[in-house]
Amino acid sequence: MDAIETIRVAKDSLFVNKLRSVLTMLGIIIGVGAVILLVSIGEGARKEIYKELGELGSNILVVVPGKTSKEGGMHMGTSVVRKITYDEAKFIEKRAKNILHAVPVIVGTSWIKYKGKSRDTYIVGVTEPYFEIRNLKMGIGRGISTSDVDSHLKVCVLGRTVRKEIMGDANPLGAVVSIGDAKYRVIGIMAQKGMALGFDIDDVVFIPTTSSMELFDTDRLFNITLKVRSTELVDRAKKEIKEILIKRHANKEDFTILSQDEMIAVMGKILNIMTAVLAGIATISLIVGGIGIMNIMLVSVRERTREIGIRKAVGAKNRDILIQFLAESIILSVAGGIGGVVLGVALSTGLKQLFDFLPTHITWWSVAIAFAFSALIGIFFGVYPARKASLYDPIVALRYE
Repeated sequence: MDAIETIRVAKDSLFVNKLRSVLTMLGIIIGVGAVILLVSIGEGARKEIYKELGELGSNILVVVPGKTSKEGGMHMGTSVVRKITYDEAKFIEKRAKNILHAVPVIVGTSWIKYKGKSRDTYIVGVTEPYFEIRNLKMGIGRGISTSDVDSHLKVCVLGRTVRKEIMGDANPLGAVVSIGDAKYRVIGIMAQKGMALGFDIDDVVFIPTTSSMELFDTDRLFNITLKVRSTELVDRAKKEIKEILIKRHANKEDFTILSQDEMIAVMGKILNIMTAVLAGIATISLIVGGIGIMNIMLVSVRERTREIGIRKAVGAKNRDILIQFLAESIILSVAGGIGGVVLGVALSTGLKQLFDFLPTHITWWSVAIAFAFSALIGIFFGVYPARKASLYDPIVALRYE
């Protein structure tokens, strides 16, 4: 038989038991759909993280206390780690030629109160350039100024969520709120920013770094956020900062300088592992679907033993029988693969529309790989039943009841 005739006969054989054929394909459909869906979730998360990192500024370096160990851990926040100070941030800004701004950042939590309403929130101590570096815009009022920092003024800028929950619709500018045990005057409200890397920027209160040092009774910085003059100067700036801090830290490199590219690379590795695990889990259902195809084909071979005997009696060769049953297996897997692609694309698109917090991004390489794998499964799991059918003795097959 030629190829067209082989496909036609295989199709007719499968249509004899439509329900069984559909149920057999279901494993492949679910497997291919799951691979596409789970990979699209992983890729969507990757794109969302890259987007959020980009929205939080470019050409940024962050200096944190503690040196990254060979195992990848960060020794931070312990008594044996030398602190990074406000003076060191100002010294870097003054001496590092490739640095545009160096912002000393302190992060802590405290209660903020206003007219009987209160809540616990993040308090972030910053200097004026921080808002520009991190692409943070003001909604109304102004941000933290250099004079606020130099004068240790008790002023604050509220995120949208904080403003809404403790002040409601009241005019916030000029209002006095309590943060910890001190009174702070509200000078501005941030424009809406939303979530970034799992952190709600709208649920933050910004105050001058010097005031935050007094609030938390510390001179230990959370980090130094630096703006490099250009992308081309990032590596040079890292080297320059490293040399400056090593001299101030008694020739010890007890700090870590992180670049945005390095943070993206770390995120990329984590997401690659996550995507691979998700795809691996989904692939298991594809293999189960393949086993289902082999099982049904073995049943089909057994049911059609007499048919095989008749075909061989009228001149069909072993090769013809093998190709016939292998074609049926491949048709099942390819049809299931097409159905799985439709299911996976539909689910990925639907989830993206229904749930904002679950970004998905369909990659056509995942569609191609999932579909190709489904076809290969049809061949792999179809070979044994097809070979078994082709090796039947025609005389024994004709006697089979």
